[in-house]
Amino acid sequence: MSTTLLAGISRTTKPQIMLRRFLAVDAVVTGANGLAYAAVSGPLGRLLGVDATLLAGLGVFLAAYGLAVGLLAARSRPPRAGVTLVVDANILWSLLGVAALALWLDPTAVGAVWTVLQALTVAGFAVLQWSTLRATATA
Repeated sequence: MSTTLLAGISRTTKPQIMLRRFLAVDAVVTGANGLAYAAVSGPLGRLLGVDATLLAGLGVFLAAYGLAVGLLAARSRPPRAGVTLVVDANILWSLLGVAALALWLDPTAVGAVWTVLQALTVAGFAVLQWSTLRATATA
């Protein structure tokens, strides 16, 4: 991904700021998703066709993960190892979401669409974060 495209998306040409913004957006989206899963796991579970207990557990995990990513984004120079861990975790989450859909989840149509959209969104975060991390190495 070109630095020009990343600059357009993040509205800055400074790679460190780009990286922090992409991490921050990931943290907000993931944290909000996690809080929703945890707070209203029953209704969301019925809508998505996913067990409410599983959804509540995922919600707590995602809220904690979002907080950790937010703390990383708050650093003026997020450490490469931390960002790489986030990228790897996002890729793993995307793959596990698709695998769960194919192998053991039996969601509603809304749940199936949600799972695919979530996997694509998280994979998109990974691509943006990895590309920006690479750009920080050359800056």
